[in-house]
Amino acid sequence: MGILERFSCRAFASDPLTEADTRRLLESARWAPSAGNCQPWRFIAVTSSRIRRELARAAGQEFVADAPLVIAVCAVPHESERRYGERGRSLYVLQDTAAATQNILLAASDIGLGSCWVGAFDERTAAAALDLPPGWRPVALVPVGRPLERPGRRERRPLQEVAVFKAD
Repeated sequence: MGILERFSCRAFASDPLTEADTRRLLESARWAPSAGNCQPWRFIAVTSSRIRRELARAAGQEFVADAPLVIAVCAVPHESERRYGERGRSLYVLQDTAAATQNILLAASDIGLGSCWVGAFDERTAAAALDLPPGWRPVALVPVGRPLERPGRRERRPLQEVAVFKAD
């Protein structure tokens, strides 16, 4: 199962990704589900070494700068708020961008690339590094590249601990 091959990669080869691979990742994000099909997201493909270093500093995680590509997944809360009010602004927009981020991770794994979902970063510093317009909120950084590591599969809690079945 392809999803079982995905892992959080933190060591990347320095060679750049092809434009085709980058576009495939962005297309995968674009086709994520979103509440009311609002698509309240923007994706910034960062190959600039200067900006990648600034994003790594914002995250306090140096490996972010080592990836040849970092995709910044940004939420545009007012686009969900227009349709769903406060719940759209504070919840649906985050669910939607999370789905898009997961699509990037799975697409990267599918084409043999390594990636990592980075959510721990200083939002203001990342927004400044990306020169985001007002109203855009960076919610995930996804460094992507050819993996220099292939760790074994990490343990997951047993299904009976995390799933509840309810039936008639």
